[in-house]
Amino acid sequence: MYVDSHCHLDCIELAEFDHNFDTLIQRCRAANVEHMLCVSVDMERYSKMLELVESYADISISVGVHPMADESQSLNIAQLTELSQNPKVVAIGETGLDYFYHKGDRQWQQARFRMHLQVAVARNKPVIIHTRDAAEDTLTLLKQEHAERCGGVIHCFTETEAFARAALDLGFMISFSGITTFKNADNLRQVAKFIPEDRLLIETDSPYLAPIPHRGKQNWPALVSHVAECIANARNTSVERIAEISRNNFYRLFRVTAQ
Repeated sequence: MYVDSHCHLDCIELAEFDHNFDTLIQRCRAANVEHMLCVSVDMERYSKMLELVESYADISISVGVHPMADESQSLNIAQLTELSQNPKVVAIGETGLDYFYHKGDRQWQQARFRMHLQVAVARNKPVIIHTRDAAEDTLTLLKQEHAERCGGVIHCFTETEAFARAALDLGFMISFSGITTFKNADNLRQVAKFIPEDRLLIETDSPYLAPIPHRGKQNWPALVSHVAECIANARNTSVERIAEISRNNFYRLFRVTAQ
C-alpha cells in the first residue's frame, strides 16, 4: 500500500475520471493508494479544496500559501492559526521560497515564510517546504525560526546532497517526486541512496510532474508507485520496502492514523 505525501487533488482535471471526483478517489484506492495529503497553495482555493475532500477519511489536508502565489494574497498569523485548528489539517504549507520565478523583491516571500514557520512551531504541526534557487535562505530561515521544533518535509526534493544533509540535521524528512524518474536526475537518485529509512517520503505533486513513463501527461496519486520503483532501484531494495517505510514515515510525521 502507498501513501501520496503531497498532491493537489483539487487541481486534477477530472475529464479522464468521468468528470467525477469520487471516481478519481476510488481509482486511487484501487491502485493501492491508502492515504493522500492534499496540499494547500492559496487562500482563494482553500475553502473549495476543504469542501471537496472533507468527507474522505483517507485524505488529509494542509493549510498555507505557496511562495509562488501572488504577493497580494492576504494572510496573517491569526487566520493561519484559526484554519490550522480544523482536525483535517495535519500540516502547515506548502510554504518556502522560490527565487526562480520571483526574481524581484524577496522580502515579502521571506516574511510570509516566517509567518508559516511561526504558526507551525506554535501549533506543533509539521511544515511543508518548497524551495527553488533559494537553498541558503531557506535553511537560514528554518534555523532562525527554530523549525526543528515542529519538523516537516522538504517536498519535491531537487536540491543538493549538502542541502539534504542540512535539512536532515534539522530533523526534516525528504520527499521525492516524479522528477526523480527523469533521465537527467542522476544527482537526485544519488541523494535518494543515502537518506535514512526513517526520513524518506514519496509523492506525486499531482497533477504536475508525472513520472516516466507518463511524463507530459496529467499526474495523479496512483502514479506514486513509479516513484517508489525508482527509489527502490536507486537503493537496491524492493518496491514493497519503499512503500512500507514511506508509508510509516508519513503517518509518524503528520500524526495520521492509518485506516
